[in-house]
Amino acid sequence: MKKDLFNIQGQTAIITGGTGVLGSAMAQGLADAGVNTVILGRRKDAGEEVVKAIESKGKKASFIQADVLSEADLLAAKEQVLKTFGSIDILLNAAGGNMAGAVIAPEKTFFDLQMSEFEKVVDLNLTGTVLPTKIFSEEMAKRKKGVVINIASMASYRPITRVVGYAAAKAAVMNFTEWLAIEMAKKFGEGIRVNGIAPGFFLTEQNRSLLTNPDGSYTARGEAAIRHTPFGRFGAPDELIGALLFLCSDASKFVTGVTIPVDGGFNVFCGV
Repeated sequence: MKKDLFNIQGQTAIITGGTGVLGSAMAQGLADAGVNTVILGRRKDAGEEVVKAIESKGKKASFIQADVLSEADLLAAKEQVLKTFGSIDILLNAAGGNMAGAVIAPEKTFFDLQMSEFEKVVDLNLTGTVLPTKIFSEEMAKRKKGVVINIASMASYRPITRVVGYAAAKAAVMNFTEWLAIEMAKKFGEGIRVNGIAPGFFLTEQNRSLLTNPDGSYTARGEAAIRHTPFGRFGAPDELIGALLFLCSDASKFVTGVTIPVDGGFNVFCGV
C-alpha cells in the first residue's frame, strides 16, 4: 500500500460557503492537510476571519467574495484562482441553507408554504451547487483530473419534516452528484471523481433556533433528532474532516458517485 495514500499537500481547493460553521471547519481541515485553500462566500468579514484562523497556524488560505448564484462572480473567481495557483484540484460545494418561509411551522400546513422562499432555498442549495460545479470543474475536464465534493444532507435520503424546500433541494443535490459522476467518468475519464458528504445533525447558523432554545437546551425538534441518533448527540464540525480527506485523496481513487453519511448512525436507525 502506498504510504502517501491520503497526501493532498500542494493541491488547490475552492470551498463555496466556506464562511459557514461546517464549511469553515472543512476549509481548515483541508488547510491543515497542506492544501491551498480558497474560501468563497458573500460575507467578506466572515471570510477574512476564516483566512486569519488558517494563517495563524502557518497554512495558506485566501478569500474571494462571490455569490454562488452569480455566474459573473464565479468566472472572476476562477480567473483569480488560476492566476494565483495555476490549477483547481478540489471543489467543495458547501454553500447552502434554509429560509423561514420554506419551513412549515408546527401550527401551519403545506398550504402556508411561501413559494418565493421555496424557490430561493432550492436555488441556493441546488443551483448553488450546479453552477459553481459547471464553472470550476471545466478546468478539471481540461486536465482530466480533479475532485468534486457536494454537501448533501440526511434529507437527501428521506424526507425531514417541516423543511420542505431544503429537503427537496438536498435530495436533488445527491441525485446530481450521482449523475455528474457518470457524466465525468464517461466523457473525461476516471481522473475526475464526484462524491458527496451527508452530515447528520450538526448545529449551524441556520438550524440553531430550530434545535435549541436561547438557554442552550434542546427544543422538541432537537430532542427528536438526538433520540434518532444512536450516538445520542449532535456532530462536531471537525468530525466531517476525515470523510472529506478520504474523498479528496487517492485513498478513494476507485470511489465515485457516492454520498457518505457522517451522522452518528441517524440514517440507519429505524427508531426501535
